[in-house]
Amino acid sequence: MQAPKGPPYAPQIWQLGGAPEKKVDIPISAVFLALYMGAAAIHMIIFQKNKKRGHKFLFSGVMFGFCMARITTLTLRIATICRPTNVRLAIAASIFVALGVLLIFVINLLWTQRIVRSLHPTIGWHRAFSLFLLSLYALIVFTLIIVIIATIQSFYTLNTNTRRIDRDLQLYASTLLALISFLPLPILAIALLAPHQKSPHADSFGAGRFRTKIIILTTGTFLVCLGACYRCGTSWLAPVPRTHPLPGYFSKAAFYMMDFGVEIFTIYLYALMRVDRRFHVPDGARGAGSYRMAVGVRMGVRRIRRSASASEILCEEGR
Repeated sequence: MQAPKGPPYAPQIWQLGGAPEKKVDIPISAVFLALYMGAAAIHMIIFQKNKKRGHKFLFSGVMFGFCMARITTLTLRIATICRPTNVRLAIAASIFVALGVLLIFVINLLWTQRIVRSLHPTIGWHRAFSLFLLSLYALIVFTLIIVIIATIQSFYTLNTNTRRIDRDLQLYASTLLALISFLPLPILAIALLAPHQKSPHADSFGAGRFRTKIIILTTGTFLVCLGACYRCGTSWLAPVPRTHPLPGYFSKAAFYMMDFGVEIFTIYLYALMRVDRRFHVPDGARGAGSYRMAVGVRMGVRRIRRSASASEILCEEGR
């Protein structure tokens, strides 16, 4: 049997999405590319408009960055389809496909933290809870480095033991990220079921009903978790050599829906439901009750400004 050309070496086992086909993959990738471009434009417009009126909501900028990362992913994928023998392009595309959604995972965790702080200020603002989330973010960065190294190395070696280690590292990363994508759901459930202060005494934040915030965050978390769990579940199955037929769970429909489809639904949901208003917290919020106090201070400043404006008008009329 002829030895594979390389390094880097083309994959010897089937992966989610199967072998790229120009007539199928390029049109689908182009559609998703246009959708991500539209989402990027929407989130940047929201970010710029908020910035002009002093409404600080950095998450809109992060979601714009996520969309740009996905635009890069799909551009690399189209280039890989057009040049199937360029393994280096395939490496870059596979890394971007696997890691782009991490930004959404972090956003969901941060919004979950805001809800916990609203319902249970003492727990939500406790140093232990903050350190727990910070440790998760550090673990995500550490895992990101591991999966990049393992993915690249797997393309540059034919050693069976080395490839086994790389696969184990990739399984670890896939499992951890699936768990992190799921984590907001049990945290929200515990926060809602545990005894907490009822409105209007709760430390509320943002605009709109609290129930709507929960529904938006739960829906977005479920969608990205569905994709992460599907990728994790299929990666744990026994590897299938490319000499065998492509398994159904690696089909193109599964790839595009579980990788990009769930993300598109989530990113447009967050834009259309105006999360920049619903999940906004005032600057300077620190400690239990600070959401409500900061809102009160801001409203007080507005009243003072209105009163000052009214006084100026009366003075002008008196003259």
